[in-house]
Amino acid sequence: MDTHKMNNLLIADVPWHRLTTPYGRGTELPQLISNGEYAAIADLIEHQGTLWQVTPWVLLFLLRNMHTRNSDDITLSELELYHAVVGALDMENAQEDSQKSVESLTMLLDEKYLWPADSDPEEDELEWEEEEARGYDPVAFWSYYDYSYRLLKKALPDFESLLQHHADSEIAETLSELVQELRKF
Repeated sequence: MDTHKMNNLLIADVPWHRLTTPYGRGTELPQLISNGEYAAIADLIEHQGTLWQVTPWVLLFLLRNMHTRNSDDITLSELELYHAVVGALDMENAQEDSQKSVESLTMLLDEKYLWPADSDPEEDELEWEEEEARGYDPVAFWSYYDYSYRLLKKALPDFESLLQHHADSEIAETLSELVQELRKF
C-alpha cells in the first residue's frame, strides 16, 4: 500500500459524496465515523456479502489509530462491523488468484472511478443500470476487497493486543473470533 500517502490522508480528503454505498452515496460517513455509529456504518460498507466503494476508506480511518485506543473503548458494534467485512472477504477469497487490484488505494480516488459530484438520485439509478457502473469495473471492484483485506490484516496485531487486555467476556469472545478469522487469511 502507499503507506506515506495513506498516513497523511485526512477524512476530509476523501470525496465521500462521490463514493457509493448500497443505499446511495457515502456523504454521511465522516459524521458517522466521528460519532462512532458503527451499526449505521456497517450497513453502508457491507451488504449481503458485498463490499462497496466506501469500504476500504472507512476501514482506513477506523483502523488507523487502533493501536492507540484503550481496550475499553472498543464496542461490540464496532467489532461486528469488522466481522461483516471479514465475512464478505471470505466469500470472495476463492477469486483472489485471478484478480488484480489497482496499484494503490489512492488510485481509487481517480476521476474515472468516482461518481459525478452533481448528479441526482435518478441519474445515479441510470448509472447502476449501465453494464459497468462507474467504479465497479472488475479491477476497481476487486480492489475494494483487496485493500479492505490488507487494512484488516495490518490491524491484526492491534486486535491481538486488544484481546490480551480486554476484560469484557462478550467483547473478548468476539475479538477472539475476529483474530482467528484474520489469522486464516
